[in-house]
Amino acid sequence: MKPACHKYFPPCEKGLNVQRTMRGFTMLEMMIVVAIVIAVTAFGVMSVQPALKQSRVNNGYNTVLMAIRRAREASVAERRVYMVTFTAPRTVSITQVVTGNVIFSTTLPSDVQFDAEPGIPNTATTSPDGFGTGPASGAIDFDVNVGGGGTNTVYFYPDGSARDVNNIINNGVLYIARPGDLMSSRAITVWGLTGRIRGWRIYKNAAAGTYYWSQQ
Repeated sequence: MKPACHKYFPPCEKGLNVQRTMRGFTMLEMMIVVAIVIAVTAFGVMSVQPALKQSRVNNGYNTVLMAIRRAREASVAERRVYMVTFTAPRTVSITQVVTGNVIFSTTLPSDVQFDAEPGIPNTATTSPDGFGTGPASGAIDFDVNVGGGGTNTVYFYPDGSARDVNNIINNGVLYIARPGDLMSSRAITVWGLTGRIRGWRIYKNAAAGTYYWSQQ
């Protein structure tokens, strides 16, 4: 016998349908939802990876650039000599020469290092400020045109100049990149006489199929 139905309540048949719809998702429906969530998550991770890699390169480049500027500014302000040391593959430190105290030291992100990628512009007219020869002279190349070059330290003096351990004017360049990724390349140059510091980034001329450095 069917239960009695009142005119103020939904029909018995509708009540039964409501009970059926309240049972929840089926296993198949749950599997479909999970598959969609996984697909969307995977797509999101893939799309954000290039941005994360670019961010780490920029972070490494800015860290080194600011360390060099910090050393020069401290030297001028305090009338003391500061030394910046670049240690492969990814460490930069600042030392106060008189005391020997290391006032700053840091490492670049794990996938970024001092790296001169094959294919970067590296001639006298195409390299950053005309310093160095790219991979041939190494990623860290100071004392350009002095002896064998290729030293990894810069001494900033109170007059703002950049010199080497022998008090000789020290021009140089260093390269930063993700190994194997040419377009991630960055460069920093130092003019010894004035201590001028400049940052560079590589770009591609799509029409000509060539690469060039542009000051940042």
